[in-house]
Amino acid sequence: MGSLALPRAKSLLARVMTGVLTILFLGGVLVTLTAWSNGRQAARQAYDRILIGAANDIAESIRIIDGQPVTDLPVSAFELLAQAPDDRITYAVRGPDLTLLTGHETAPLREGRGDAAQLYDGEMNGEDARFVDVTRRFSERDFSGVVRVTVGQTRRARDQMAFDLTLDALIPVGVAGAALVLVAFFIVRSALRPLEAIAGGFSQRDPYDLTPLDDQNVPAEVGVILHAMNRFMQRLDRQIDAMRNLISDTAHQLRTPVAAIRAQAESVTEEDDPERAQVAIARLLKRTRSLGVLLDQMLSRALVIHRTDSVPRALVDLRDVALDIVDSRDHELLAPNVEVELVIGSDPVLVSADEFSLSEAIKNLLTNALRYGTPPVRIGVKQDGDRAILWVEDAGKGPDDAVLARLGSRFERTASSREDSAGIGLSIVMAVAQAFDGKVEMQKTEHGFSVALVLPHVAEDQA
Repeated sequence: MGSLALPRAKSLLARVMTGVLTILFLGGVLVTLTAWSNGRQAARQAYDRILIGAANDIAESIRIIDGQPVTDLPVSAFELLAQAPDDRITYAVRGPDLTLLTGHETAPLREGRGDAAQLYDGEMNGEDARFVDVTRRFSERDFSGVVRVTVGQTRRARDQMAFDLTLDALIPVGVAGAALVLVAFFIVRSALRPLEAIAGGFSQRDPYDLTPLDDQNVPAEVGVILHAMNRFMQRLDRQIDAMRNLISDTAHQLRTPVAAIRAQAESVTEEDDPERAQVAIARLLKRTRSLGVLLDQMLSRALVIHRTDSVPRALVDLRDVALDIVDSRDHELLAPNVEVELVIGSDPVLVSADEFSLSEAIKNLLTNALRYGTPPVRIGVKQDGDRAILWVEDAGKGPDDAVLARLGSRFERTASSREDSAGIGLSIVMAVAQAFDGKVEMQKTEHGFSVALVLPHVAEDQA
C-alpha cells in the first residue's frame, strides 16, 4: 500500500500575503462604494443645475398678452439640455388651472406647491428620469396667478458621468493598490528572512551541536522565538550531558568494584578454611553494599538533574523539607546511636523550587554529616534577608581549606572518607543549588562544621 501524502502546510508568507490582500480587497470595496457615491452626487448636482437653468429660462420667457400667458421657448434652454445629447427631454408649461399652455401632457406634475424650484425623480416612457418644477407668479391688471414650468430629462448622461468619475478615481487607486501589494510582498519576504536563516542554520548543524543561536540584530518577535529555542537547547544539553556523565561515571566507577567483587567471590569459592572464608564473605558483603550506595547516588544525581529541568517550580517551605527528613527517621538506619536535632522557627521560609530535589540534596548533606562528621548533628532552616538557608551541621572540625575548595566535584573525596564514599553527595547538592539559582556554603562554625544550601527567598506577599 502506498503511503498517504500529507497536505502541504501553508507557508507563513502565503498567510501574511493572504491577510494583506484581504485588507486591500476590503479597502478597495470601500473605496469603490465611496467613489461611486461621490460620483453620483457630483453628476446629480451638475445635471440638476442644467435642469433648473433650462426651467428658469423658459419661465423667464413667459409674457402676458391680452390677459393670457404666452411663452416663446428660448433657444438657451435647449442649448443647456443639449449638453446631454443622448438623453430624452420633456417639458410642460401650465396655467393657473393647470391647463397645458405648451409642451407635453405626459410631463409629470409635482404634488404640492411652492415658489422655489423643486427637483424630483420619475419616469419618462418607462425610463428613469429627473424632473424640476419651477413656479412663476404674475400679478398684473389683466392677469393674476401662477404659471408652472416642468422640465424633465432621462438619466443616461448623469449615470455615465458618475461611472466616469468613479473610474477616474479608481484607476490611480488600483495602480497604488497593485504597487502596495508588490511592496508588501518584498517587505514580508524581507521580514521572514531571519526565519529562513534560522532554518538554514539548523539544517547545517551537527546533530550534537546545541550551542545557543545568535539572537542579536533580529526582530523582536523572532528574538522571542530564538530565546525560547536557546532555553530549550540549554535544557536539552543539560539532559544529554547528565546522560553522558551517568554513562561515563557508571563505566568508570563500576569497573573497579565489580572486578573486586568478582575476585572476592572467586576467593570465597576456592577458600577451604571456614574462618578465612567468613572474612572473605564479609569483605564481599561490604563491597556489594558500597556498590549499592554508589549506584543509588549516581541514579539520584541523574534524577535530580532531570527533574530540575522538567518539573515546574513550586513554592516550598524549607521547614517542611527539614521536618519530613527528620520525621522519616531514615538516618537511624545509618547511625542508630546518633540523634538528629531539628532547628526551625515559627515563620515560613519560602523558596521557588522542586521539593523532591531539595529533599534529595539535604538527605545527602545529612548522610555525609552522619558518616564522616562528629555527633551531635543538627539540621535547621533560617532566613537571612533575601536568602533562605537550609543547613546541616556536625560537631567535627571539617576538612582543610584546600580540600574545601575541591569539594562538590563528582568523585571528590576527603581524607576522612572511607572506602564506601563515591564523592557524589555534594555534587548532587551543587546541582540542585545551581538549578534553583542558589549556592552551597561550607564553613567552620563555633559548634563545628556546617554545609548550607542557600536559595533566593520568596516573600509571602509574592507567593
